[in-house]
Amino acid sequence: MIQVEIPGYGQLRLKYLVMDYNGTLAIDGKLIPGVDDWFRRLHDKIELHVLTADTFGLVRAQMSDLPCTITVLSGEDQSRQKADYVQKLGAEFTAAIGNGRNDRRMLAQSALGIVTIQREGASVETLTAARVVVSDVLHAFELLDNRKRLIATLRDA
Repeated sequence: MIQVEIPGYGQLRLKYLVMDYNGTLAIDGKLIPGVDDWFRRLHDKIELHVLTADTFGLVRAQMSDLPCTITVLSGEDQSRQKADYVQKLGAEFTAAIGNGRNDRRMLAQSALGIVTIQREGASVETLTAARVVVSDVLHAFELLDNRKRLIATLRDA
């Protein structure tokens, strides 16, 4: 579990990290260099979950040896499916990372929503649903690993 007390914001007790795949952990279906190392580093601290429509059909091959739960979504209203997933885990114990419009609800519902703006860009709706904005997913992992950075970003005291 990742725990941090943020002055003027409150306490975060994060058990789960739920992430989008394409545009967040991968570009054009291929895992961003360094993501695998961060998964191995973080998995002892927080349970890792990847939710994806798997647009390029590569998620399982790209992440086969990583310590995480992969869920491939199907059908319509994937934003609702992602939000429901977060609710089932326990939104108050969940951090979420995403960039696309279908990530907006899971970021808004999570105790900590982080939006990434990488090569694919980010939906404005998702941007406004997040608590934190980063330019690279590796920076999001650094925030979770270095609590003082997270405190500096979110404190209001």
